[in-house]
Amino acid sequence: MTPAWTALMVCALALLPGCKIVPNPDPTTAEAEAPMDDDQRMAARATQIFDEELPPYVQDRTVGASDLRAILAQGLDDAGEAHGIRPASEGSPWNFIVKADGVVVGADRESRAATLTLDTDADGQGDLTVQLGPVIRGTALRDALDFLVFTDFRDQIEFAKLARALNDQAHQRLVLPDADLTGRSLSVTGAMTLPAADAPWVVVPTALVAP
Repeated sequence: MTPAWTALMVCALALLPGCKIVPNPDPTTAEAEAPMDDDQRMAARATQIFDEELPPYVQDRTVGASDLRAILAQGLDDAGEAHGIRPASEGSPWNFIVKADGVVVGADRESRAATLTLDTDADGQGDLTVQLGPVIRGTALRDALDFLVFTDFRDQIEFAKLARALNDQAHQRLVLPDADLTGRSLSVTGAMTLPAADAPWVVVPTALVAP
């Protein structure tokens, strides 16, 4: 077929009603523009929080374990007003960003809800539990961040998915040796919820250092 005949055929096709030449979409661009579902959006938001917003926030809001214990002796509300964060809903418990140094006195590294137990007041007894995950329970990390407000989210389901995504990030960013840590010193910074002054300390770590 001659070039002239080819050009004539193209022009004729272009004149057919309802016909037009559409370029194939770039699959890379199409994939990038595909809308994310709730889980993906909350995972992306949690990553952004850990990368950008959490470090300066933790630096400003962290209270040492010994200081927190001292003020808790005066009452939970006193400690909360001084160092805590509480969601606006009535009856919500206080949440704290705490930093503690201690010795590992117990460990469950086999469970999917793995934990370490620390003695942080040098009495030989465990007094703080660090949740390692991958299953991390509760919403302490989300609720300890005062820039996360429920009314900024579509509904309770979306807000709950953010809490889970933050817990997932906490687990994914942990770096610990595989060896038994019992008897070793460890420094932890993280979030915990205290419904009462004498409630157990169960921390979702934002930083965990085993020298």
